[in-house]
Amino acid sequence: MNNEMNEKVIQSYLHDEKMMILVYAQWCINNELDPRALYQQAYPNQINNQELEIVLAELTVSKEESEPIENQVVIQVLQLFGNDDLAFVVQNEINKKKSERKA
Repeated sequence: MNNEMNEKVIQSYLHDEKMMILVYAQWCINNELDPRALYQQAYPNQINNQELEIVLAELTVSKEESEPIENQVVIQVLQLFGNDDLAFVVQNEINKKKSERKA
């Protein structure tokens, strides 16, 4: 029984992690940013993220088909899963876009 509970917890975490990746990837697409490039900035020692590739291939949609994703939502979701480095890179992109609009 304990093993079954552990498996459910793991499966739930993996599902939630995939949703976090989807939120991140779709936010990038919506903001005309390359999710792979930002991920590489945050984690330069990782060659590629298999889950990100799957999400990009199977779950993301075009900017026009997507609902908007608020900047703070993507930051909070990334931080919730301990992706602070990626949240930092995303925040830098948000700040760049704000500066460009002011200029």
